Amino acid sequence: MSQTYQPKKRKRATTHGFLVRSATPGGRKTIQRRQRKGRARIAV
Repeated sequence: MSQTYQPKKRKRATTHGFLVRSATPGGRKTIQRRQRKGRARIAV
């Protein structure tokens, strides 16, 4: 069976990165939730 997860830094950042999250209302809510929870990393 082949490995299904082929990690790429660029793809990860452009899909889940801070700037992408900040761009939409839902993404901003996500960032706020994670800040409130006290996550070490708010986004990728």
